Order: sequence, then C-alpha cells, then structure tokens
Amino acid sequence: MKKHAIIPIFIPHRGCPHDCVFCNQRKITARTDFVTPEDARKIIDTWLTTLRPAGSDASGHEGDRHTVEAAFYGGSFTGLEIEEQSAFLKVTYEYKKKGLIDKVHLSTRPDYIDREILDNLKRYSVDTIELGVQSFDDEVLRLSNRGHSSGDVYRAVDLIKEYGFELGIQLMIGLPGDSAETCIMSAKETAKIRPSLARLYPTIVLDDTELYNMYKSGAYEPLSREEAVYRTKEMYKILDDAGITIMRVGLKSTEIIGKGGAINGGTYHPAFRQLVEGEIAKERIEPLLRDILIDDASSSGKQTVMICSNNLWFSAMIGHKACNRKYFAEKYPDAGIKYSADDRLSDGEFSVSFY
Repeated sequence: MKKHAIIPIFIPHRGCPHDCVFCNQRKITARTDFVTPEDARKIIDTWLTTLRPAGSDASGHEGDRHTVEAAFYGGSFTGLEIEEQSAFLKVTYEYKKKGLIDKVHLSTRPDYIDREILDNLKRYSVDTIELGVQSFDDEVLRLSNRGHSSGDVYRAVDLIKEYGFELGIQLMIGLPGDSAETCIMSAKETAKIRPSLARLYPTIVLDDTELYNMYKSGAYEPLSREEAVYRTKEMYKILDDAGITIMRVGLKSTEIIGKGGAINGGTYHPAFRQLVEGEIAKERIEPLLRDILIDDASSSGKQTVMICSNNLWFSAMIGHKACNRKYFAEKYPDAGIKYSADDRLSDGEFSVSFY
C-alpha cells in the first residue's frame, strides 16, 4: 500500500501584505530565511533521499513507494508576483514530469484567486489549492482584519472548481467576534461547498500580534480549552459527515511554540486532535455501552464488555492520557470493560459487545 508523504516548502509570510490580528507568521513557521526556487529544489532533493525505498532506482518506481506531494506553506502563494510563482512551480513541475513527485499543493487567500492565476497554476500542473477562509461570518472577518469577505470565498471556490483543482478549506475557531453559532455556521457552509479536505485551527494568541495586544488590554478573551474542544468537535462532526477529509486539527507544534514563550492563554495543546477525537469517541461509545448494559440488566452473571475501534482511532477511544478509559471505569465499575482494535470498523466507528 502506498503511503502519502508531504514535502513542505515554507515561504514565511510571503505574498501577503495583510496583517491579520492573529498572525505572526515567523513564529508559526519558525523560519525567517528568504526562500528561493533553488532552495525549494534542495528541499525536495533532501526529502526524496529519505523517501526512496531500499533497492529502488532514482525515480523510486521499483517496489512499494510513497505518494509524494510537494506543498508550499507559510504564506499566500498566489499573492507572489506571477513570475515568482512560476519560478517556484517550474521546479515542482520538473520533478512531477520525472515522476519523482506525484502532487503539488499550495495555500493561499480567497481574494488572491483569479483566472490569470489559475491558468498559471494549471500550466504548471498544480493539484490542490487550500484557501485560508478562517470564517464565513463577515463581522468575524472584519474584526480579524482579514481583508476579504465571505463573498470572496464563494467566488474563489467557484473558480477553483471550474478549473478542476482539488479544494481545501481552512477554518479558525474563536476569532474576535466569533461564537459557537458562527463556528457551526462556518462548518455548515464548508460542508455545502464540499471541498476534498479541511483543516480546523483553534485561535492561538501569539506574541507580537495585534491579537496579543487585544488580549493584554482585555478586548479579546481566548477560548478555554474545553470550549475550543467543544466547538471544534461539533465542526469536525459536520465536516466528517459530509465526507470531507480533515487533514489537521490544531496548530502543529514547532520548536518555538514547544518552548511556550510565544503562546498566551490556554487554547494550545500539542495533542489537540486527540482531545477532539477522544470527545467524539466518548460521545459515540457511551450510548452503545449504556444500551448493552440496560439490555443485560436482568442477567445474573457478570460479563466483560469489549469496546472496539479500528487501529487508527484506538488512541481516541482510550482518550488522551487514558481519560476515556478512566471515565468509563468510574461510571460503569461493574462492566469490566476491555478495549481492542478491529479494523473491520470504519474511522470513528465503535462496537460494544460482551466478551
């Protein structure tokens, strides 16, 4: 079975003149260097040496190999001058033609999409465009100084779909002016658009941002971790039910963030996705567990209950730091609960039975 490998090419805060209140791109990417197309070539070469299986040729075609995707992160790629976009894309196009990479992926803003840009991306065989939408609520976008409206999102989505690119949508949770209702609305609008993939990011207050100044003055209050998990969980379920692949939940750790100096408030957690999926698991398992115990209430013999998930969701089933296992053990002490993996189950699906 092929595995999917992403070669990240970071272009820190390039192509974007806007100063969104939450953004300090240098701290997010932990990079400050000016990245050139030649740097991109070196990055791809370095990664490819780690992805070729032993005994394969330079193209990696012998034996099993990864599906390789080169991805431009860290800035609004299509905000670069068209000539600079082309210079980077010529590099990835060369590797793609040789069969060394399979896909090209980039992130940008909804207001940096037009036909000239898309013609150029198509010319260089780009596959996936992710839009940093953040919210479909215009007041939230205004208060966050995004510089675009929800109307820009719909126009960009229509064009991207017309050109046949794979579409991704990025949403943020807990921006200024946000509420549980606006977050849910944004998830529902995303489900209507039906992108192939989505990312969910709870808002993090970073140093050296306008949001940090708002936080210090009391004008902005970060979500509690519990509220951030709750909102993200509800949005996750909407997107998952729509068949959208949820690529990431929560901001990825970097060396700077890991030291804690750049973060304020309690929203950030290095295992945020596990917190969210663990709550979904608990929410889905408990009614199944309750029903089987109610049905067996008249039985005189004590039986062991087995709760199963597939291997991918096993850690979510157990919960972060075994919180779900502790919860069920304390609430149902006579059930003698055990846990097992069953890969006949789908992602996010659970079975509860007597063992």
